[in-house]
Amino acid sequence: MAETNLQILLRRRPQGAPVPEDFEIVETPVPEPQPGEVLVRAQYLSLDPYMRGRMSDAKSYSAPVALGAVMAGQTAGTVIASKAPGFAPGDTVLGGSGWQRFSCVQPGSLFKIAPDDAPLSASLGVLGMPGLTAWVGLEDIGRPKSGETMVVSAASGAVGQVVGQIGRIRGCKVIGIAGGEAKCRFVTEVLGFDACIDHRGDVAAELDRLCPEGIDVYWENVGGAVQRAVFPRLRDFARMVMCGMIAEYNDTTPAPGPNLMSAVRKRLRIQGFIVSDTGWPRYPQFRQEMLGWMQAGRMTWREDVVEGLRNAPTAFIGLLKGENFGKLVVKID
Repeated sequence: MAETNLQILLRRRPQGAPVPEDFEIVETPVPEPQPGEVLVRAQYLSLDPYMRGRMSDAKSYSAPVALGAVMAGQTAGTVIASKAPGFAPGDTVLGGSGWQRFSCVQPGSLFKIAPDDAPLSASLGVLGMPGLTAWVGLEDIGRPKSGETMVVSAASGAVGQVVGQIGRIRGCKVIGIAGGEAKCRFVTEVLGFDACIDHRGDVAAELDRLCPEGIDVYWENVGGAVQRAVFPRLRDFARMVMCGMIAEYNDTTPAPGPNLMSAVRKRLRIQGFIVSDTGWPRYPQFRQEMLGWMQAGRMTWREDVVEGLRNAPTAFIGLLKGENFGKLVVKID
């Protein structure tokens, strides 16, 4: 039987937390690339929290996925056919599109990568969008300095684990916040953070103990109760890098935030950013620096690999509940 294009579509928009019935799994013919396009066979799919926003039709920085369309996402894989200059069958690439086995994409969204630099799945994590997010956010907003104290929420996750390690490379004292003893132990013993707080405990008391002089850089991945514990402990001229707020993605009404009067008094910098704004043109520079850290043993990572594209919806639902441990990727076949 001829090979088909396995796809996962958005069947309906979630009301609160997504459920399996919000997705539909179909098989369609393998697409033919048009002039100027490249056909990519995905080997790995990245699952990321931002995808929850793409399932909603609320106003956002990016257009929602249309009902009946393939769920948005980035893949890494192999070029099968090319009608665009610069790409040939057999090339290993980052930038395939969607929760699907095959995709036709424009060459401007593709990056050729050396298959021997690192495992291909790493190009969706430490060497991909999450790693680039960490690098850009710290370079442009966090600007960590040696001797400063940095706090990272969701510290064992795809972005958080890279943020904290860059902070250590820059000479900071780095405190992580994660969920459960196993994740906290990984953050300190494997990633090399100075300490890690279990968010299920008394976060405020632990911050007072570990950061008695306050916090200079806070990387925000979570929001909610964690944010409310960190915010009063920011020092004068602290930087708060607003990357995500996964604890609130399924909320149907906005949660109350901190009183921002201290932002004036302390001269805080609070800035949200989207990696696609300025990040991808700098990807080659980022990848070169990251590979250098990896080869020098200064950067490590953990992946949570799910087998089979059909299992992507269940894995994504678990991601929003914090059930994954490390960067969540799907091995397509």
